[in-house]
Amino acid sequence: MGIDYRALGLKVGLEIHQQLDTRHKLFCSCPTTLSSDNTPETTIIRYLRVAKSEVGEVDPAALYEMRKGRRIIYHVPQGHACMVETDEEPPHDLNREAVIIALAVAKALHSTPVDEVYVMRKIVIDGSNTTGFQRTAIVALGGYIDDEEGRVGIQTICLEEDAARKVGEGPGYVEYNLDRLGIPLIEISTGPDIHSPEQAMRVALKIGMLLRLTGKVKRGLGTIRQDLNISISGGVKTEVKGVSRLELIPRIVEYEVMRQLRLLEIKEELARRGVCEEELTYEFIDVTEILKDVKTRFIQRAIKRGARALAVRLKGFGGLLGMEVQPSRRFGTELSDYAKAWGGVGGIIHSDELPAYGISKEIKDKLFKVLGLDPQRDAYAIVIADKEKCERALRALVDRARYALKGIPPETRGANPDGTTRYLRPQPGAARMYPETDVPPLRLTTDILKEAEKLKPKTPEEVLEELIKVHGLSKELAHQLIKDPAFTTYLDLLRELHGKVHPQIIASTLLIHLKALKSEGLDVSKVSFKDLVTVLSKVGDGYIAKEAIPEVLAEYLSSGSPIEEILRRYGSLSNEELLRIINEVINNNARTVCARGARAFGLIMGRVMSKVRGRVDGSKVAQLVKESLTKYISEHCGK
Repeated sequence: MGIDYRALGLKVGLEIHQQLDTRHKLFCSCPTTLSSDNTPETTIIRYLRVAKSEVGEVDPAALYEMRKGRRIIYHVPQGHACMVETDEEPPHDLNREAVIIALAVAKALHSTPVDEVYVMRKIVIDGSNTTGFQRTAIVALGGYIDDEEGRVGIQTICLEEDAARKVGEGPGYVEYNLDRLGIPLIEISTGPDIHSPEQAMRVALKIGMLLRLTGKVKRGLGTIRQDLNISISGGVKTEVKGVSRLELIPRIVEYEVMRQLRLLEIKEELARRGVCEEELTYEFIDVTEILKDVKTRFIQRAIKRGARALAVRLKGFGGLLGMEVQPSRRFGTELSDYAKAWGGVGGIIHSDELPAYGISKEIKDKLFKVLGLDPQRDAYAIVIADKEKCERALRALVDRARYALKGIPPETRGANPDGTTRYLRPQPGAARMYPETDVPPLRLTTDILKEAEKLKPKTPEEVLEELIKVHGLSKELAHQLIKDPAFTTYLDLLRELHGKVHPQIIASTLLIHLKALKSEGLDVSKVSFKDLVTVLSKVGDGYIAKEAIPEVLAEYLSSGSPIEEILRRYGSLSNEELLRIINEVINNNARTVCARGARAFGLIMGRVMSKVRGRVDGSKVAQLVKESLTKYISEHCGK
């Protein structure tokens, strides 16, 4: 039986970020293209420092990042970043082209443009912005998008600068390339009006379609991403960042609902057991001597290097650390995420997963005894690292365990490729926006609004009509395409192939062939956009027949051979070779042909196609079979 998400009080809000395809960045004249590996560059090294606000408060997320103590290394590629990106020069005026594109989208979403666009600073504390903030501006307010489960409100439409591109990370440092910093982004935020996982994907798809239909947004990996705000009754709003694939959205919502429900169950169980916060202390016990003879390599290596094994008591948590909160992720994983994030350690070892890691039942029981814990009720966690890291990690772990008594902590989480999520950082404070004094406001004149009207994308109904009447798709395929995440890929392929291939072939490849291959257990995510362009171009050139598409893709996915090599084997037949095969089949079935006459067409066509399928278009085969059959009957079969 399916989950009644409305009964659970599910609320989902979307924040969709899409790069705009403008000539220049948002606050300078640098191009919006990324640098190549051989682009000359300079390097800047900086550190993050935190200051108190005007009211004497420190943002918790900023404090979290500062405590990592990491070096931030910025690569400044020549011709792709300037002194604005390095924060050595004030920003230039707001990019007028980007404003017009954002207004066009706002009009399509029934939003109301503001009178003047004011740029604000939004605190960003992970080093991805050299300034320590992101420049953002509200362009329009309100609006809506209709969905079969109800109207979803639009809260704001903003323009903002994209962050720097992370290119490396290691112990004590993170590296960014400044080529992406400053590329214009449109951010569309919906209200928390989405009440099911499927609705979340549909709404994201519709907004993405509107963006693509402007013809003014970038395409490709990393140019669009979705953030989700998810909550249920009794839970809290959890931010999930960095969802790059539309089809992943329903699973992320499902898994986050599962996580929040399980965390509420843990809260109830802890209350039933009478666990109180005072039992969860910052007292860490050195158990290195107990573990030093454990034969597991990573434990032995760490202790030989001088690492210590510190344990913390988790009274009342017995059996709960092993409780699954998401597929393949347990409550112990949640605690481990905190230890890794705040302490910089590799992870934790906890009693619910023992015996494991070479730690026997005898050692497990000995640890319970040394720590003075009840094996039936309590648990413990161990971190192996240098003493300072251990203490930081275990302190964060205890803080997270204490929050389990309250329920679900307010967090910013990151999306994993399988739809589960991981802890990233605390949610930033509410007061994180303040005016940008270096950029003058832009008044939205009648001229600007008229230019935006010209770019306003078509409605879904207009798109559907165009797919059928202009693109020549069947009604069934058009309806299916407009509701599928593959629609944006369809538009991109249409643009890339410049009319070489009929739209029906492109749509069939995406909606029929790839889905059939997926149902056969093949990983169709390995078929890249470039692969699709390569295969479909060969169809357009007449090098392979459209019937070869599923066979080429299937062989590519199952064999791992280069797609160009596979295409060579499916190269088209010459007319002479095709006629030779047709005549051979007719001669081998001469008695049947003479007996049935023209009614033998189906038999001959089937047997010819079994020999040439994928190497020549079926309609061409049919025409030549018909002509050859008529000629043979008249010359050899008599009356």
